[in-house]
Amino acid sequence: MTQTVVAGGGTVPAVGALAPDFELLNQFGEPVRLSSLRGRSVVLVFYPFAFSGVCTGELCELQDNLGLFEDADAVLLGISVDSKFAQRAYAQKEGYGFDLLADFWPHGAVAAQYGVFDAESGMAKRGTFIIDPSGMVRYVVVNPRGQARDFAEYRAALAGLAGG
Repeated sequence: MTQTVVAGGGTVPAVGALAPDFELLNQFGEPVRLSSLRGRSVVLVFYPFAFSGVCTGELCELQDNLGLFEDADAVLLGISVDSKFAQRAYAQKEGYGFDLLADFWPHGAVAAQYGVFDAESGMAKRGTFIIDPSGMVRYVVVNPRGQARDFAEYRAALAGLAGG
């Protein structure tokens, strides 16, 4: 089985499955293709909206701990349904040193590929995917609406990749 059903009816790629490829624009309008990052681990962090309280807290914690991702040779990518313009303003305001990708049009298409698009509210759920250098999903968690992610889980998952 290569997919898992999560609360809300979405299906996410299961651990051990090949991560769905995509290309989105970052906050500077530059294309970022997942498959072009092969050879490095990638951490995909889907979040509902730029400038929202819980999302800002989570992304600021990631920014404060960028060394953890750098030490693991992992690329950190934040993804929401906001436009590249909103992503750029958000990154500049908060001082984020990692790419924020705009899953703006078709609205939420990449979030849907990963089973974390909430069509009823038009936003991405808080889904986290860690992808190994070969493109395989090694860690998945989807948090309930309004519940922040546990940063300790990132640390443990990245340590497991480095050790495995």
